[in-house]
Amino acid sequence: MNLISHLLQRQWKLPPPVTRDVAVQRDLRIPMSDGVELLADRWAPRTGSEGLPTALIRTPYGRRGIYGVAMARPLAERGYQVLLQSVRGGFGSGGTFAPLRQERADGLSTLDWVVRQPWFGEAIVLVGVSYMGYVQWAVADQVPPQVKAMIPQVTESALSLEQLRGDGFSLEAPFQWGVLTAVQERRWAALRQPLQMRRTRRAMNTLPLSRADVVAIGTPSGYIQDVLTHDEDDPYWADADHRHRVADVTVPVSSIGGWYDIFLPGQLRDFQALQQAGRPARLTIGPWTHLQMPNTGVLEALEFGLAHARGEQPARRAPVRLYVTGEEAWRDFETWPPKGYAPQRFRMQPGGQLHTRPPTASQPDHYRYDPADPTPALGGVRGAFGGGSVDNRKLEARADVLTYTTDVLDHDVEVVGEVRAEIWFRSSLRHADVFVRLCDVDPRGRSHNICDGLTSLSSADEIGCATVRLWPTAHRFKRGHRIRVQVSSGAFPRYARNPGTGEPRATATTLLVAEQTVYHDPARPSAVILPTAEGTAAP
Repeated sequence: MNLISHLLQRQWKLPPPVTRDVAVQRDLRIPMSDGVELLADRWAPRTGSEGLPTALIRTPYGRRGIYGVAMARPLAERGYQVLLQSVRGGFGSGGTFAPLRQERADGLSTLDWVVRQPWFGEAIVLVGVSYMGYVQWAVADQVPPQVKAMIPQVTESALSLEQLRGDGFSLEAPFQWGVLTAVQERRWAALRQPLQMRRTRRAMNTLPLSRADVVAIGTPSGYIQDVLTHDEDDPYWADADHRHRVADVTVPVSSIGGWYDIFLPGQLRDFQALQQAGRPARLTIGPWTHLQMPNTGVLEALEFGLAHARGEQPARRAPVRLYVTGEEAWRDFETWPPKGYAPQRFRMQPGGQLHTRPPTASQPDHYRYDPADPTPALGGVRGAFGGGSVDNRKLEARADVLTYTTDVLDHDVEVVGEVRAEIWFRSSLRHADVFVRLCDVDPRGRSHNICDGLTSLSSADEIGCATVRLWPTAHRFKRGHRIRVQVSSGAFPRYARNPGTGEPRATATTLLVAEQTVYHDPARPSAVILPTAEGTAAP
């Protein structure tokens, strides 16, 4: 494991270590307010560690694997002592794991314990990705004064709730996570992972979905049943929703995300709340998916976190740093969304055209959606492997995908900010989904996805305008390329299939074929609205 850690550090181009001589104290017992004890490992230099800033990482994934190698050791070699704690109910910690709903009380108890230890110095930095970032938000408005900074990565303050929207249920990410946490402590779990992934994919095709957990893991999963039966706004999730705490956070926050991350919209919402409240915060968004682990988080812990822990200011930089895809370059901005970008409508036209001019009178386009052969998810925002920007030509060749494409661009068009679409739509069924994807078509005809989104309709049998919120983006469409918009009715299994019946998603068993219609005439002008930079707008 030490060799793997050193290879990662070399690949990440981290600053030289202060020491390689790191000791690990295993299985420290930390009492919670209700008497339950959670286990933690303390990584620290073998000599001279007392008084160093403490990086606190609270994880549901165990303390012996990648998080020790990739996070704890690099930080312990470069100026920190690191406390890596298993959350309640996992990997030796007492109690029962109740995902998302227990982290505030346990996190505050853990902080109270840390500041009373004889080896503790004067500073704590909260560090971690995904769930390990979410637990930071759970306590962020009530941390002790010894907490000097937070570095949440690919996460947000209402983790997973965006995926449980009543108007667009994301099946894949919460289901896969529920399977992971259910099986990760089983014997030979790591070796059996390829087989488990196949079982999980098969399980997501199960009807009713309420039986899918048993297909995937052999036993019922309380968490999977919860996400199938409780929408985002259900009071059941009240203890898991920390959005209301964000504006009250006073410690400096450096938030790191990815354009293809499942939690990006919520992460940007959290950053905006901090900026609007005048809190010290900065944001970095790269071309990453959820599972990609760049060096940015470790570097921020060393540069941003250590500076604040020592009472210093980190090196100056703009509050917002974004990787602009297409240009393949980092750019600095003052706010999110950045100033200097105005919404421009790209309207769908007959013959699969896309243009900024108003549409002409035309007949609508049609396609058939069959949930028994659902439009597949290809690349994009995925909780597991296979996400990111990929060639969409195979997807676009399907009969259940419509495409609308501009002429070849005679100059670059830069898009940075929130993207949405307004699709005039009707279905033969009352219940239907509208999925919209923005793509960049290069001179060779390869169509690469930039961002996308889905909305579910409950009165789809009446002509209406469906507003679809796509993932935010920062992308430059280069001269000689074309802008393309896809319209379909699904991206399975990222989003659950819409059976067309209106049955509850947990118990639906009937699948109905839907005849879908998309309008693009002067009275019903379907369009995608792109925030384009001044001076780069399309003609």
